[in-house]
Amino acid sequence: MNSLFSRYGNSVLARNTGWMFLGQGLRLIIQAGYFIIIARSLGVQQYGAFAAVTAMVAIFSPFVGLGSGSLMIKNVARNRELLEEYFGNGVLMTLITGLMGVAIVIVICQLTLPTSIGKAIILMIALSDLVCYRLIIITEFAFQSVEMLGRTAQLNVLTSAARFIGIAVTVAVVPHPTAELWSFVYAGSTACAAAISLLCSSTLVKSFKLAPHRIPGELLEGLYFSGGESARTIYNDVDKTMLARLSTLGANGIYSAAYRLADVAFIPVSSVLYAAYPGFFRHGQNTIQASYEYAKRLLPRPLAFSLLAFVGLLMGAPLVPKILGGEYLRTVEALRWLSLLPLLKTVHYFLADALSGTGYQGLRMCLQIVVAGFNVLLNLWVIPAYSWRGAAWSSLASDGLLAALMWIAIITLRRRQPASKIDPAPIAA
Repeated sequence: MNSLFSRYGNSVLARNTGWMFLGQGLRLIIQAGYFIIIARSLGVQQYGAFAAVTAMVAIFSPFVGLGSGSLMIKNVARNRELLEEYFGNGVLMTLITGLMGVAIVIVICQLTLPTSIGKAIILMIALSDLVCYRLIIITEFAFQSVEMLGRTAQLNVLTSAARFIGIAVTVAVVPHPTAELWSFVYAGSTACAAAISLLCSSTLVKSFKLAPHRIPGELLEGLYFSGGESARTIYNDVDKTMLARLSTLGANGIYSAAYRLADVAFIPVSSVLYAAYPGFFRHGQNTIQASYEYAKRLLPRPLAFSLLAFVGLLMGAPLVPKILGGEYLRTVEALRWLSLLPLLKTVHYFLADALSGTGYQGLRMCLQIVVAGFNVLLNLWVIPAYSWRGAAWSSLASDGLLAALMWIAIITLRRRQPASKIDPAPIAA
């Protein structure tokens, strides 16, 4: 694995990339298992209902913790002695904002989603993804901040494994479970994984400390991280919620299945991004040019893989209905439309991380918000007219626009910053 990534010139990066690739590969296999079980046992209508709620919850999920995980990576990557304080603050903020988020999501889902989706489904998914899963995420951030991505990968696998066991046992007992039953299993299995994750954190964080005096001063920057992540979730997932409302649950099931497969193809690239993220903050202490050069040095292999993924998705699309069932026949066309997404995501993620590492998270967030708004407005037009095809076209347009905007931002900042780092505050504002 080290020889494979030797061009990166950093053995820690190569090893961590290998760990994340292995972990996300195992996670992929496990997720593929329970995804197939869920898709076949629930059917396209019930799966569409479940996907609509998870997509809505995902929009609010980034605000849980108010960016405390990214703040931990940024500060601990530069000073490891701050780990215990930032981890303690992260857990506290996750619990407080997560429970607040559950209440908000329940109200919004009842106002925006079809009434056929039960309240219990919304409550269970919200508790799972806004409280339990975010506690797992903050623990993963702790290990990532000190570049122990072996543990991060293990926690990734743990979450998927717990959910797989839950749905496998459920289907063994109830051959045709409902979306409501699966939501209870989903929440219970995620809660078990969260408890194990917090126990694992004790091997890294020896004492639980709180530093509330840090929270007010970093609240704005934390909101930049949360806002950017939420905007990213909107242009990635809001189309699934809008499909459920403006089209049909069946169309949402078709599109959601195709999008999930495109996300799977992006996993090897996301492994590199996970491993490289702390490095962007270290390089970003100097200039935007140093952070950009770091991104440019890492980019060739992920780009090459994304091109292979594009070809693989085009060629392998006809296998989808054979695996998921005849109801998903139209997913073949949807997947072919979305096959370009991994390539577009590769470009804009690396450029975006270069901005964050240099202190331009506010600028990154603003660009992501622009694209999120563009995605919503475009979907309001194309989904009623073209159903899931319109959602696919909107996704391609949004990711392409984001890649272009990130590139323009990098070029502009490099021209304005020829020698030394400029203050990012005016641009962020």
